[in-house]
Amino acid sequence: MESAGCSAAAVGNRDMGSQRDLSLVPERLQRREQERQLEVEKRKQKRQNQEVEEEKSDFFAAAFSRERAAVEELLEGEESVERLEEATSRLQGLQKLLNDSVLFLAPYDLRQGQEALTHLQAALAERRQELQPKKRFAFKTRRKDAALASKVDTAPVAPAAEGIMSPSLPLKDEEALGFSWACGFTNLEFQVLEKRADEVHQRDILLTELSNCTIKLYGNPNTLRLTKARSCKVLCGPVSTSVFLEDCSDCILAVACQQLRLHSTTNTRIFLQVTSRAIVEDCSGIQFAPYTWSYPGIEKDFQGSGLDRSKNNWTNVDDFNWLARDMASPNWSILPEEERKIQWD
Repeated sequence: MESAGCSAAAVGNRDMGSQRDLSLVPERLQRREQERQLEVEKRKQKRQNQEVEEEKSDFFAAAFSRERAAVEELLEGEESVERLEEATSRLQGLQKLLNDSVLFLAPYDLRQGQEALTHLQAALAERRQELQPKKRFAFKTRRKDAALASKVDTAPVAPAAEGIMSPSLPLKDEEALGFSWACGFTNLEFQVLEKRADEVHQRDILLTELSNCTIKLYGNPNTLRLTKARSCKVLCGPVSTSVFLEDCSDCILAVACQQLRLHSTTNTRIFLQVTSRAIVEDCSGIQFAPYTWSYPGIEKDFQGSGLDRSKNNWTNVDDFNWLARDMASPNWSILPEEERKIQWD
């Protein structure tokens, strides 16, 4: 009897276990079905996002092509001040279109757009130079202290690779033609350099071959280019379009702009406000922090620049030498908050 009771108990336990297993099957199936539906929804959302990005890319390609053709037509036609001014305005719009589209453009499309802009900017600079009045030849007495002058009113032409600078004209010719020409500083060491708002307003600023200098640019430039700088501090008001750094090291830069691009630059801290995404290429040791420089009149300069001060993508950086999306680039980082206290004055 006892043996029979044990057998009956064992059978009962097996039946209860089977019932528990059966009761768990619907829950497992339900969980599996939920996971399947979730995966289907993820794929659907991914497909929809891809379609949206493709639509945006198609719109960008059409708009960029149309505006590019318009600028080329203005530059290839009969040369006049009015045509070049219109080309300048449309080229700035083209730059803004590219900057606003950085978030969804493929790296190849972005690079192609930047190269197209570079060629157009170079062509515009060439047309500007061709419109310069021809100066009559005259002998001039060379001042003995010319080699010691600390400020440079005329910047050399930028290389064709970036092609955004042009030689300065005398002030009276500049005013007559209504153009904004390049200015800046070059080949200086251990100096404090400044330019007032009226000196840089909508001009192209070129800073090159500077060492251990502090440069303060008050106002609203059109572009800023810093090349071959060593251990310099550059403080700049809002730049309407682009800022380029090339072959710089151990510098500090405070700048607000539409687009920032760094090339062959090392160990540099950038206090940045940018409306698109910053781009680094062949760089290392770059650190970013939000733009904190201020001076009397900066709000007016921001309004004149056309930059949206509420929009800042200083943490969104594309490294053209680092294509892995699941790992952060080792070439740039966020500057720790405790290291952001900079003595600007």
